Amino acid sequence: MGRMHLLSKIHNAASNQVEGYCIVKSVAQKSNVKGSSYLDFILADAGGECAAKLWDYAPEQHGTYEADTVVKVRATINLWKDEEQLKIDRIRNVKADETVDMAELVPCAPFAPEAMFDELYQCAESFQDEDLRMLTQYILRENKEAILRYPAALKLHHAMRGGLLYHTTTMLKAARAVCAVYKPLYPTLSTELVYAGIILHDVAKTQELTVGDIGLASAYSEKGQLLGHINMGMAMVERAAAELMTSEQTTMLLQHMLLAHHGVPEFGSPRPPMFPEAELVSQIDVLDSKLFEMFDALASVPVGGFSERQWALDNRQLYKHGYE
Repeated sequence: MGRMHLLSKIHNAASNQVEGYCIVKSVAQKSNVKGSSYLDFILADAGGECAAKLWDYAPEQHGTYEADTVVKVRATINLWKDEEQLKIDRIRNVKADETVDMAELVPCAPFAPEAMFDELYQCAESFQDEDLRMLTQYILRENKEAILRYPAALKLHHAMRGGLLYHTTTMLKAARAVCAVYKPLYPTLSTELVYAGIILHDVAKTQELTVGDIGLASAYSEKGQLLGHINMGMAMVERAAAELMTSEQTTMLLQHMLLAHHGVPEFGSPRPPMFPEAELVSQIDVLDSKLFEMFDALASVPVGGFSERQWALDNRQLYKHGYE
């Protein structure tokens, strides 16, 4: 990560003062040698991060601040041991009615969350199977607020604001292309089951991950650690099916696709995919996650070079060939 974008947002050139929005990555109240309180921050945006100090801190005057929140600051750039550091002149928490471009502050999916959500919802709207349509749309509606901002992972593939939607809509596009090939060959293939399984396969990550308003995961939740998104996803389907009186067969097939989408026990699936639609969901999930990780790892590699070893890709080094 390089230099913060904020450091280029000059408010007053004469005093080297900058102003703008950023993320509080960490904050701690400390005391200087004279006993005066100050706040020691690490502030960040999509460009990088920087240490910052708010001297002579008084909560009633300056307010209180927490990690993983958005603030607006006006600060002076100083050098400390040859490193840029910010002396905060003014700071406040972002207001509820302010419009902040989160893409300037954190890694974000490249498409608008509302548009991606609508793509999933409209796909389910087209289902001819009423049970499948109602159940899929119900779960989407019930979890919409979280789905719009959640990442798909803590650290690996699609670990960005909106990453869960990005991963899911990309999988849906891939599934439509794959089904266009295989449906004529295997007419009994249920494209609706495939699409529903893809839309719902990771929806319980909205319960598995601890995610603040900024849309990045800081940890696994207690339930996420103890149960995992596969088990919680099955429970979500079970509850929705009971509410909607969904047929037992439809419920069972959806639950199996969620249960089996990691393919093998060592990756969390106690059952392998046991019908074609479940196999397609599992394989497209693996393909999308691995392609994302590969292109992400190669982004900073020069043509003709190799990446660092990628733990998530069987410790492989990846080669950047330069062909397009």
